[in-house]
Amino acid sequence: MDARIVVLGAGFGGLELSTILSEQLGDGANVTLIDKGDAFVFGYSKLDVLFGRTTLDAVRLPYRDVVKPGVRLLRETVTAIDPAAKRVTTDAGMHEADILVVALGADYDYAATPGLTRAHEFYSVAGAAGLAPAVQSFSRGHAIVGVCGAPFKCPPAPSECALLLHDLLTRRGVRDACRISFVIPLPSPVPPSPETSAALVEAFEERGIELITGCRVAALDAARKVARLDDDSELPYDLFLGVPKHRAPDVVLESGMTEDGYVPVDPGTLATRFPGVYAVGDVSTAGVPKAGVFAEGAARVAAKGILAQLRGDPPPAPYDGVGTCYIEFGGDRIGAVTVDFRSGPRPTGVFAVPSAELRAEKERFGSDRRARWFGA
Repeated sequence: MDARIVVLGAGFGGLELSTILSEQLGDGANVTLIDKGDAFVFGYSKLDVLFGRTTLDAVRLPYRDVVKPGVRLLRETVTAIDPAAKRVTTDAGMHEADILVVALGADYDYAATPGLTRAHEFYSVAGAAGLAPAVQSFSRGHAIVGVCGAPFKCPPAPSECALLLHDLLTRRGVRDACRISFVIPLPSPVPPSPETSAALVEAFEERGIELITGCRVAALDAARKVARLDDDSELPYDLFLGVPKHRAPDVVLESGMTEDGYVPVDPGTLATRFPGVYAVGDVSTAGVPKAGVFAEGAARVAAKGILAQLRGDPPPAPYDGVGTCYIEFGGDRIGAVTVDFRSGPRPTGVFAVPSAELRAEKERFGSDRRARWFGA
């Protein structure tokens, strides 16, 4: 049980995996959890900040509150990863591991979309906070919710953004003076679940939101205030709410672990091609969406695999690729889609119609994890 376990990234994957190892191994867990940030923020909280429903301070969960037996959380920036040696270099020193877990998430590739800057995107915490004043003051013209590349984190979130923008403008009495367009490179809002996509399309039509599928935003001309799509068409805008193209962090790309921008893993075990090295969450290609609930599910399987290895037990059941995402439909209604990516020849999704019960369920989802990971 003396194995040194180093976990890079304290998001859904890193927090869940470290928590399981602490619960199972106690003071003997010997986990070093490393993250460059000072706090965790649920992805869905960024929309709450963007639309003025809460403040950034209110949704931050400080890492100093992570106090678990056998887990040491360090606020350091990872500068190099040697997966063959299981050695990690940070701005504060070096960490040697017997088992290494990479859970550093996905970064945003602003340069991939000429003209796009943090001032145009709402997917980062800083971006959402920075755009909030522009959203609150927007009262006339064309607003575009634009996706700049796929895959992207939390696939329903751009749909939620368009619907919540409609609600905000309606409450302020300026909706008739505003046009909303939603541009997405996918063939539908949630391709694995035709029922969910149909419900969202119906919601867009009811609210007069223009849906443009099968196209991504290829560039922004800030001087002309025009978004160019990848079919060479142009859309003028007065407010642009963007989803940047995603990619693995530079330090992961430079490690030699990636293929086509992400870390390939065994989808059943989350093991990489390097012995003793796992990758979970958005940084990996496990055949599931880039969303917190899937990172958490993958982390559970990786944690069980690590425990089985340490104890000499049989390997656990493979990752099932099942997860539920909650979807804000506006009007204080929340729906959900549960998607199964592994049990059949193609992904399948089951839609739950918006209800008050699902709003309560989403709130429990957050409170359960705050308690489990942060003792809050």
